[in-house]
Order: sequence, then structure tokens, then C-alpha cells
Amino acid sequence: MSTAAPSTTPAFELDADHADFREVCHAFVRRELVPLAAQAERDGFPPELWPKLAAAGLLGVGHPEAHGGTGGGVLALAILSEALAHASGGLAITPLVSAYMAAPHLARFGTDDQRERFLAPVLRGESVAAIAVTEPGAGSDVAGMAASARRDGEDWVISGTKMFITNAGYADTIIVGARTDPESRHGGITTFIVDAGTPGLTLGVPLEKMGWHASDTREVVLDGVTVGPDRVLGTVGRGFQQIMEAFEVERITLAGMGVGLAQACLDDALEHAREREAFGRPIGRNQAISHRLGEMATDIAAARLITHQAAARCDSGHPEASASVAMAKLLAARVANTVADHAVQVFGGYGFIEETRVAMHYRDARILRIGGGTDEVQLEILAKRMGL
Repeated sequence: MSTAAPSTTPAFELDADHADFREVCHAFVRRELVPLAAQAERDGFPPELWPKLAAAGLLGVGHPEAHGGTGGGVLALAILSEALAHASGGLAITPLVSAYMAAPHLARFGTDDQRERFLAPVLRGESVAAIAVTEPGAGSDVAGMAASARRDGEDWVISGTKMFITNAGYADTIIVGARTDPESRHGGITTFIVDAGTPGLTLGVPLEKMGWHASDTREVVLDGVTVGPDRVLGTVGRGFQQIMEAFEVERITLAGMGVGLAQACLDDALEHAREREAFGRPIGRNQAISHRLGEMATDIAAARLITHQAAARCDSGHPEASASVAMAKLLAARVANTVADHAVQVFGGYGFIEETRVAMHYRDARILRIGGGTDEVQLEILAKRMGL
């Protein structure tokens, strides 16, 4: 039996282009995000970062150049997500929601005019986008949304309440899911483009969250919001399918964030273990600490590998891409929580105060097992793939 000559770049390593992009992302984060992380936890996302992110090409990854993007694919987005989360979850999720969770709906399903009016400004850092799907009584059950949209001549009138909407207070454009056919569960949802400030659209006060303090999250209320036919995004009645299609990229983005958060915790814990002394020597010389750090590194490597594999499978159209995405989202979120907990333990009492970044990462990690599809949703996807 003959085999092909082994590749000089094995499949589990990044190629030169992706490796270079990773360095670009981390250099930007070290230069622009990390110095602002502590202040952003208190004051929110710094608006001066939008043009800097755009100028560095970090709002257009995966978006075609024809739409104002910088090209690349889902793997590049996973790399970017990891780098951004190394600074903080709140600083990361804000641009990621705008450019990579809301904007893809415009890119995939928008008309040429909609892309020019609403997508291009997001990719240039001139506009912020949000997506309003989750409701007080319908989180993971997207098909169970109660917000409705009814025809009024050529226009649509939207009413309902959305909850936990990231970027709501920053957004210029909100993508809203609403039920347009009350008789159909999965086939009765449509997505719409709604401008901030549209009559009937009101925002709640910023929610006080456990983590992601640098991000803005609010309730969004639509009380007879009227939009024209040019604001229908995609096909009437196909909103559920459109949302599900976009979920895969969203979940890879969140998996990348989990890896980045965990890596930041390990980096800080290693530094502390080398510098902190107890009983006459660095605590990292104690087997209980060194073995814990080794376990953290192993868990992160596993999460990164499965996330990169899932992203590469999305880029190549692999038949098992959906299963890989579910596994990556599940594992990376769990690893982020486990590693953050270990890091706090390594820091001891210092890990419990806000002077150390691991306290922030510990708080930020928990939402990763909920947002973008809970652990249970990912496990249900995998169970169905196994024929259960």
C-alpha cells in the first residue's frame, strides 16, 4: 500500500496565512484593547475602537470584498475571536455581535441595496448592528418566538418584546425576528431591518450582568413599529431557517472566545505561579500547582483543535460541519469555565479581587455555556446526529 508524501504543514497546524493573521490580531489586541480593558469594565465599550478595528480589517473578516469585507473564512474568524477574548469578553463580544452575528444576515440574505445601506457602514466601523431574536419566553426555542409582524398595506407593523439583546444600546441597525404566520411554527417567521429611533421602538435600561461588563445588553420593545417592504430581510416566512444557518458561525465565534478567555487565564496563572513565592520558593514549583497548569494547557489545546477543525469544516462545506460546530461550542465553553476556575485557585485570595484579570474572566466565562445555544442545545444536536 502506498501513501502520499506527508504534508509539511499538518492539518492540525495553521498554514502560514492564518498564522500571520493570528499575529496581526494578537498585536492589535495587545496594543489597542488590553490597555482599555479595565476602564471598559466600568464605562462600557470605548467608541474610539470602532474605526481602529475597521482600519485593521478586523470588522470584515469572512465578508466578501465586494461587500466591503476583507475576505477570509470561518477559521480566520475563530482566530480573531480568540484574540479579542484574550482582552475581555465584553470588549470581544461587542464587535463580534455587530460584524459577525448580526451583519452576516445582511450579507447572506440582504438585497444589493440593503447591503450598501446597512452592511457596508458596519464593516467600515461607521455603524453598529444588533440582532434581536431572544424573547423573555423564547430563548433556545427560536421557533417559539411570540413577537409578531402583520401587514398594513405594503408595510409591516411589528410588536413584541426581545430580551438579552447585546449591542441594543449601541446599535444603529437592529435585525428583528417576528412571526408573520401565526399558523406555522418553523415556517412563519420573518426577519426585518429596524433603524434605531424608529417610532415605537424603545430600549430598556442596560442590564446589570454577572460578566461582559464592557458590553451593552438590554430589553428591546417594539410597539407598533412600522417598516416598509424594503426592510424585509431575506424571504418572508424563511426567518427561522435563516437564523439557524447563521447560528453555526455564531457558535464558532463563541467557541473561539472560549479558547481565548481560557488562554488568557492560563497566561496570567503561569506568570503568577512563577512570581508568587510561598514556603521559600515559587508556587509553580509545587506539584499541585504545576500539574493543574498542565491540565489547563491540555484542555485549551483540545478546545482550540476542535474549534479550528469545526471552522475549517464550515469553510470546506464538510458534511459533518454541524456536528463539529456543536462539539466545539460545547467543549470550548466548558473549558473556559474550568480553566477560569483553576486560574482563580492558582491566584488564591488575589483571584477573588478585581485587581486581577482572572476575576473578570471567571465572570465572563459563564455566559458562554448559555449564549448562542446552551450546552443542552449542543448535546441535542449531537444526539440527533447519532440517530437518537
